[in-house]
Amino acid sequence: MTFSCDIIIIGSGIGGATLASSLAPTGAKILILERGPHLQHTPEARDDVAIFQKGFYQSDEEWLATDGERFLPGNYYYVGGNSKFYGAVMYRYREQDFTPRPHPEGQSPGWPISYGDLAPWYDAAENLFQVHGALGQDPTDPPRAHDFPFPAVPDEPAMARVRQRLQKAGVTPASLPLAIDIKTWLAEGKTGWDAFPNTGKGKIDAQSGPLDQALKHANVELWPNARVTRIETDDSGQTATSVMVTQDGREERIFAKHIVVAAGAVQSAALLLRSANNAHPAGLANKSDQVGRNFMNHNTSAMITMNPFLKNDCVYQKTLCFNDFYNNSPAGTGPLGNVQCLGRITGNILKAQVPMLPAFVAKVIAGRAFGWFLTSEDLPNPQSRVMIRGNDIVVDWQRSNMQAHHQLIAQTKKVMKRAGFPIVAIRTFGRKTTSHQCGTARLGIDPHTSVVNPDCQSHDIANLWVTDASVLPTSAAVNPALTIAALALKAGKAISQKISANNP
Repeated sequence: MTFSCDIIIIGSGIGGATLASSLAPTGAKILILERGPHLQHTPEARDDVAIFQKGFYQSDEEWLATDGERFLPGNYYYVGGNSKFYGAVMYRYREQDFTPRPHPEGQSPGWPISYGDLAPWYDAAENLFQVHGALGQDPTDPPRAHDFPFPAVPDEPAMARVRQRLQKAGVTPASLPLAIDIKTWLAEGKTGWDAFPNTGKGKIDAQSGPLDQALKHANVELWPNARVTRIETDDSGQTATSVMVTQDGREERIFAKHIVVAAGAVQSAALLLRSANNAHPAGLANKSDQVGRNFMNHNTSAMITMNPFLKNDCVYQKTLCFNDFYNNSPAGTGPLGNVQCLGRITGNILKAQVPMLPAFVAKVIAGRAFGWFLTSEDLPNPQSRVMIRGNDIVVDWQRSNMQAHHQLIAQTKKVMKRAGFPIVAIRTFGRKTTSHQCGTARLGIDPHTSVVNPDCQSHDIANLWVTDASVLPTSAAVNPALTIAALALKAGKAISQKISANNP
């Protein structure tokens, strides 16, 4: 069977769904292909044992590390992608993240565009995802033309006390920018949202936000359970013509005028590499040999702080951050990173991480524990890469800049001690933890050193686009979701102009 449309979007995560919402008003016939099903509302959606101990939603897909070990990467395949489970933190990259700057162990190359170039798209993305935040609290906030669309999600009483303690400890706590409608979320269930699946409207993710908006248009169609196995070109290799899709045991070829890859940094790179042909023997969009290279994860750690006399009775907890060490360390050694709340750590969640703990002990500890997520920048490196080997995806993450991350841990421990938390425990995530994966189809001006241009258009194939975390030239040290959405909206304008030019 064959099918044709104007635009194929591969992937319904933040990059794909945001682009679809941008293009829907053009009237172009848009088909969104998602390999996973719709996420159904079941009791497990708010069950911390099912999610964290039993892995109810965990994919069984394994990737291969270069040491030969297979591992479960923690990706989710549903309509809406990984955003169905995300922490809903919608940071703008800081203004300094767009410029080259030294780190304790290397150099961040900056971007070919400035923060000012992306700022209007950040405004639009915040409106699209209904971001809740507060101006004037975070000194690292970049300049903006408009306030947040909605006020910050309020601190629970225990977190309000922690905010005061952090202020007295000498840092500047700020409200996290969150894509959360807190009243709706809590009405659907009394849990946090960090790593809990969104089966309602309380968390504004790729599906509940832009995808639902796009699908209100009759010219937009979504195929779930549709896995793209290959992108095809004409004989010259200059034009992408179609994709091969497997759905319900059937294979179909779908033709389109424009093909957009938005399957995530690892899956997008793997698809481009697997689509090699005579005209593109190293993979599509890969004359630069940069597809799959410059793979980045954030360097991350979870920290638990405890005061035996300070009870944590929060439901969701995740409202605070501080960026006092984001642009420099107290010793002047360079940027260290971001510190933000984790979602509320229950006894069941703690036991999932430390299985030898008796359940009652885990519950007692959780009742006094406050969780934090520490993030430092991972620097781009061509040798850090995604490859394919037969049917396997091979990930060789050459993590970098760990000296900065260790300094961030040390400085944060000092802050927490001053804030009255005598007990501090830390767990740094390993090389096989794929947190905020990005960089495998980097954006740039030079086609010899990058895969797409600043509009996310392939240098090699004019009607092939990439609009997910693959294109990020740097990882910065904040959550990437809003930046992905902003770039997708920017790409949407460029594609709309192409559509208009071809259809006067």
